[in-house]
Amino acid sequence: MKHLLITALLLLTTLTLSAQNPAQEFWDNLQKHCGKAYEGTLELPKDDEGFAGKKLVMHVRSCSATEIKVPFFVGDDKSRTWVFTLKDGLITLKHDHRHEDGSEDEVTQYGGTAPNTGTSNLQMFPADQYTATLLPRAATNVWSVILNEDSFYYNLSRIYNSTFFRVAFDLTKPIDTPGAPWGWKGK
Repeated sequence: MKHLLITALLLLTTLTLSAQNPAQEFWDNLQKHCGKAYEGTLELPKDDEGFAGKKLVMHVRSCSATEIKVPFFVGDDKSRTWVFTLKDGLITLKHDHRHEDGSEDEVTQYGGTAPNTGTSNLQMFPADQYTATLLPRAATNVWSVILNEDSFYYNLSRIYNSTFFRVAFDLTKPIDTPGAPWGWKGK
């Protein structure tokens, strides 16, 4: 009888865990913002020469069951798109960089896959082998995204290095959607 009870508890725990995949919850929460754009602020480092003083905008532009594309504009630079994919219960983050003519930058498609399901409001993406080969200095990168009801944080840290980068977006104040990022057709 004791073994039957333990087996039933294990089965119930397994079913409960599979029904509550935190990565899927995170995914579903990000999907709720599809079609919306938000202005952000550079939190760290405040004096980053590439981002400081520029208007920062994220636009959750394209959503499907397995892919979410979020263009990230820095002033007039529309070269960046964060590409999230969901496969086998895990989320991958890639950085799609384009030139103004739409062609791929030579440094593009870097990122990584979450090593586990994370939490419903935090996903971490350590650099994958493609990234380490493309950008050896980024081999220790860990990107993370925090998604709360009212905020979205994009973070970059490097292990064994003091580098930390953070942009915060206020999800309570949608803005007009911007035009298309470089490489996209249409508005």
